Amino acid sequence: MDIRQITEDYAVAGQIGPADIAAVKAAGSKTVICNRPDAEDGAIPHGEVERAARDAGLAFRYIPVVSGSITPENVQEMGEALANADGPVFAYCRSGARCTNLFMMVQQARG
Repeated sequence: MDIRQITEDYAVAGQIGPADIAAVKAAGSKTVICNRPDAEDGAIPHGEVERAARDAGLAFRYIPVVSGSITPENVQEMGEALANADGPVFAYCRSGARCTNLFMMVQQARG
């Protein structure tokens, strides 16, 4: 798993599984956000990762975003999740790009 630090309080990676949660927690994250829809080819169901995250004492949010189709609702929901998160936050999707783009869109929306 390649964790990429975007800001001091926000990091991203590609698809993770339950076994990766220990490394996410060790990296200091307090909240995990899944931006990968369960129906996407190759996705590990978010519920499996959510169980492992919650068992490890981490908060978890599922905000599925279709690749190449970030909506204003996705930006709003992600903005609310980040504003209310017990940080630092770790987000994942297929490659980490969606999470990064979504984060940047939230920052732009905040002005």
